[in-house]
Amino acid sequence: MRSLRIAAGVPGGSLGLGLAVALLALPAAAQPAEGDPELGVDAAVDPSEEDPDRDRAHAVIDRRELEERLPRSAPDALSAVPGVSVQQSAHGQASPYVRGLTGQQVVHLFDGVRLNTGIYRRGPNQYFFTVDSLTLDRLEVVRGSASVRWGSDALGGAILVVPRELRPDPSLEGVRLEPRLLARFRSADLAWGGRAELAAELGDRTSFLGGVAYRSASRLRGGGVVSGADGERALVPRFTEELEGRPEAEWATQLGTGFDELTFDGRLVHAITPRLRVVGAAYGYRQGDAPRTDRCPAPEAPADECLTVREQFRTLAYVALRGDAGESVRDLDLVLSYQRHHERRENLRPRSRVRFDGIDDVDTLGLAARAATPVVRLGDDGWLRVRYGLDAYGDVVSSRASQTLTDLALTVDLSRGQYLEGSRYATLGSFVVLELSPAPWLVVRSGGRLGLVGVRAPGDAGSGTRAVHDDFGIALGRVGAELRPSREVSVLLSVDQGFRAPNLDDLTSRQQTGPGFQFENPELRPERTTSVDVGLRLQLPSLRLEAFAYGLLLEDAIVRALRRAEDCPAMTPQCQASRVHLQLVNARGLGAVLGVEGGATVLLPEGFTVRATAAFAWGEGPDPSADRRVPLSRVPPANGTVEARWRHAETGLYAAAVLRWAATQDRLAPSDVADARIPVGGTPGWATFDLRAGWRLDERLLVAIVAENLPDVAYRVHGSSINAPGVGISASVSGRLWPW
Repeated sequence: MRSLRIAAGVPGGSLGLGLAVALLALPAAAQPAEGDPELGVDAAVDPSEEDPDRDRAHAVIDRRELEERLPRSAPDALSAVPGVSVQQSAHGQASPYVRGLTGQQVVHLFDGVRLNTGIYRRGPNQYFFTVDSLTLDRLEVVRGSASVRWGSDALGGAILVVPRELRPDPSLEGVRLEPRLLARFRSADLAWGGRAELAAELGDRTSFLGGVAYRSASRLRGGGVVSGADGERALVPRFTEELEGRPEAEWATQLGTGFDELTFDGRLVHAITPRLRVVGAAYGYRQGDAPRTDRCPAPEAPADECLTVREQFRTLAYVALRGDAGESVRDLDLVLSYQRHHERRENLRPRSRVRFDGIDDVDTLGLAARAATPVVRLGDDGWLRVRYGLDAYGDVVSSRASQTLTDLALTVDLSRGQYLEGSRYATLGSFVVLELSPAPWLVVRSGGRLGLVGVRAPGDAGSGTRAVHDDFGIALGRVGAELRPSREVSVLLSVDQGFRAPNLDDLTSRQQTGPGFQFENPELRPERTTSVDVGLRLQLPSLRLEAFAYGLLLEDAIVRALRRAEDCPAMTPQCQASRVHLQLVNARGLGAVLGVEGGATVLLPEGFTVRATAAFAWGEGPDPSADRRVPLSRVPPANGTVEARWRHAETGLYAAAVLRWAATQDRLAPSDVADARIPVGGTPGWATFDLRAGWRLDERLLVAIVAENLPDVAYRVHGSSINAPGVGISASVSGRLWPW
């Protein structure tokens, strides 16, 4: 075993270790005062309910917005959040980029359970797509490094998923049932489906919410061909009209798109006391026959070659204890969870008469506990609270691969799969965050995390794969302040650290990625970030404004380096046959992402609202293959939205018009230049226009319609494999069957 590696502090420093040790040594809080302190200037803020991420760039997409925007997926629901860009490697995959980072570098939590596993892939991946947006109450995005509170992988930020929950009604006698139905249709991919749901209140202490949903999506029609600066079309995707020999002006229907989807969920809540409840929940996702768009076919490959994900399954079950456990333990969230992610791939090459199959499974056991002390009064105006917690997750991986000679019906098992059979990955950590308000106009938050990440993977002599046996230590810190000079204005300052240990995908995997074939590097070190934010919030009767400027420093960033065909590992013909060969390495020197982002909402008379958002990020780091600095890979260009909305409070009618836009992104990393998903010279800028309208009749009925991309613009989000949907209609009708 190698010696334990410690990652601490600002890149190269020891801030994290010092904060963590100091805070873990704090004595227990004093006896709480009666009631909560009065905050004077900002009396509307109750410290017992204050959001612990209030001093950070933080966005919430609530249930109403989800129901009216009709997003195609949970990632798509975040596309209007400033600082977030949603890229897709396939029609059935999507991944949100938060401040230029995604995949493994953004942590995802579902109801407090960590979704990131030891085989989370880099870049735009499929995992967050397996969260059904129909089950969600809200989505929260914490932008900027957030590992102190949320653990490893939170380099660019954290995405927090809060599912819908039916709370018991303490005044209810007997049983109350409420079945609901939902139907949806989208014209761009002829997607149709729906959801059947049952809400049941079983007396005054127990409730249940569960449902089943289905969706079938055909090939996606875009707005046309996206071309590069040289006038030539991007190498991916390919089009059905192209195969039919039709003129290029007619190309729109994209090969390598379409999928089927089934989801199911059940959630039981029992109130132990009025302030403490136990939750038992299970969520399942089943996706079938989803082509990988950039590999179906691959660039310059015959049209009948295709990599298809035949099965993309995720199952999550957990039991949780939540609420106030007595006077000394507040905001308790104790969760014991089990999760399985299953993927079966088929790579068919008819002209070579060969088929490659792969199956990967990862089983994860998790335990997370978070709580807070009561609010302690300090004099007449001040208050103090401490939040603390621990989390532990362990993954066990099964991975197999085979090669079939289709003309002989002969199947040969390969010595290893995409990963190594029996690999293990474990994370363990604890954190403490101190919240202190010495005066009504100031709140300070400071904290630290200590932890350990362990990686174990066997070697494989047949493929020349080295064993991995490593441990990485974590020591991080954060400090933030919110200045409230008046009830209407808040000035926000924060310095936060992020940490990500290399996982099994980095250290052991061999796989075809968008830019090319990527193979392992068992010598990788953890990557770390430090995020510095300065923000302003303004809340006036008719104006809401939030703006942030930030700098994100990356140390030892794990990036893709170009390699030669002779560098490919043994017994891996897919690597030698690939047009580009890649290996992950730690970049030498600091990388940086600098940016600004924000939004403003103007409240007008008669139910009218105007909202605008904008974001710009600039990334640069050391070239892993040369002594120079280059742009960071797939950093989104400047982008934003403008939305005008009207809502009639009495009738429930609403309507909205939305302008969405993005500038050209021609600052490309070396791996971007080699990436067939990015047109020559960069991704062209675009602007398009949508309309939304609907009718909400209390909780009984909702009719929602979205007309998207009305100009039928041909465009794609930078780094995506597919073009965005062309002009089309999305429609949804949902309502309860009884009581009406």
